Amino acid sequence: MTLTKRWWDDYQVGERRVTGGRTVTETDVVMHAGQTGDFFPHHMDAEWAATQPIGARIAHGTLIVSMAVGMTAGDVNPVAMSYGYDRIRFVRPVYIGDTITVTAEITGKSDHVKDPTLGRLDEQLTVTNQHGDVVLALTHLYVVQKRQEQQHQG
Repeated sequence: MTLTKRWWDDYQVGERRVTGGRTVTETDVVMHAGQTGDFFPHHMDAEWAATQPIGARIAHGTLIVSMAVGMTAGDVNPVAMSYGYDRIRFVRPVYIGDTITVTAEITGKSDHVKDPTLGRLDEQLTVTNQHGDVVLALTHLYVVQKRQEQQHQG
């Protein structure tokens, strides 16, 4: 893990990055169920899931959110903090054995409403499976420090 200071004014709307793939395993699903207490049969009962329109067990949506955010967090920026998530949409089910990839794009940049030393970034995360189908979309919100010289300009 690297520490990279990247100030608010270093970011540009439209810049994007794409992660490598990650295969969702049964272990991922079982551990997530244990951590969250979500043992719904959609995730845990192969026989029941086979009788449903989904056809097989699927990963928890919250697991895929966690994986996607983690996959985009390779560098730690000590002047930025996660501010939350907006518009989380579970577009398609993710099955055990699917491989997901994340595209992250800066889609918004604005001043912080209350603190002139900070700015806000919106980063659209689009998660696709091995077939190129979008399975999850969300906006990750960040609060990022501005450079000192920019802070004094008001």
